[in-house]
Amino acid sequence: MRVLGIETSCDETGVAIVDTSPWEAGEPAGKGLLGQALYSQIAMHVDYGGVVPELASRDHIKRVIPLINQTLKESKSTLEEIDAIAYTQGPGLAGALLVGASVAKGLALALNKPVLGIHHLEGHLLSPLLANNANIQFPFVALLVSGGHTQLMEVTGVGEYAILGETLDDAAGEAFDKTAKLLGLSYPGGPAVSALAKQGTSGTYQFPRPMKHSGDLDFSFAGLKTSVLTQVKKISQAGTLSDQDKAHVARGFVDAIVEVLVSKSISALKQSGMKTLVVAGGVGANEQLREALEIACQKEGVAVHYPPLHLCTDNGAMIAFAGAMRLKKNPQLASKDWGFDVRPRWPLDQLS
Repeated sequence: MRVLGIETSCDETGVAIVDTSPWEAGEPAGKGLLGQALYSQIAMHVDYGGVVPELASRDHIKRVIPLINQTLKESKSTLEEIDAIAYTQGPGLAGALLVGASVAKGLALALNKPVLGIHHLEGHLLSPLLANNANIQFPFVALLVSGGHTQLMEVTGVGEYAILGETLDDAAGEAFDKTAKLLGLSYPGGPAVSALAKQGTSGTYQFPRPMKHSGDLDFSFAGLKTSVLTQVKKISQAGTLSDQDKAHVARGFVDAIVEVLVSKSISALKQSGMKTLVVAGGVGANEQLREALEIACQKEGVAVHYPPLHLCTDNGAMIAFAGAMRLKKNPQLASKDWGFDVRPRWPLDQLS
């Protein structure tokens, strides 16, 4: 099964070719990732402090065909050798999704190949299985943590997902971006806040741990963001907000958000009785989060897995891989429907 994957849900244009035959859960993924190309629009959006949807869509149009050609060359493949085409159907920015869908459907029509729309979060969720020597067995608990989503999922197989808990307001990545803006850091905020936190001292500024003791597995980070805003204003009113002050605030913020994510993840493992945690999404690359999860999971005697760092952000490999897994489980999912059926809003528990 050789699948071409196209990802255009937000501000990264990702293309990849994955060969997953033969593949079973817990075994190496065949030949795996044959080639990929990724273009990030960060430099374009940095002056706006966030993604501008119209600019994102126009740039996807410019990049996607050259990236497909680059990926074919790297993987030493031809379009005729592709067995199926997968694209991100949602969720995401409507205009950006339409670019990937139109290119995927056009290619599939021209080549008479099957085409399959993939849920963006399912791509993230399955991406750790692409890691070298990955030995991840179903079932497991998944922590999906990114700029737009923070969820704990029970995963019993490909396409078999149940939400255990999710954010009631801001996602973790969104809280990172907003904190970065308050501290005058560059966009995207996650890596900038994480790097600055290394220069700060834990406990200098204390921030709340929202819903840590709520008794459920839901999250809320809006209050944490407000607490950071209040503290920054308080420091500024008392004098100058120095670089060291910013580092201490960043450290306090990171400590708070990591503690909540780790606590809820361990609770989900205990409640489900599972012994494997899979972490996916952009925030899954956060160094402090990985360190804390390693310690907590080792203490509880459970395994924790992450995608390779280069697969934490949006990419075509996760879409190609999810498409291949879907098609191997149920070949009838592949269609030759050429309509553009993107879903900007698409809860993962409504995937079926």
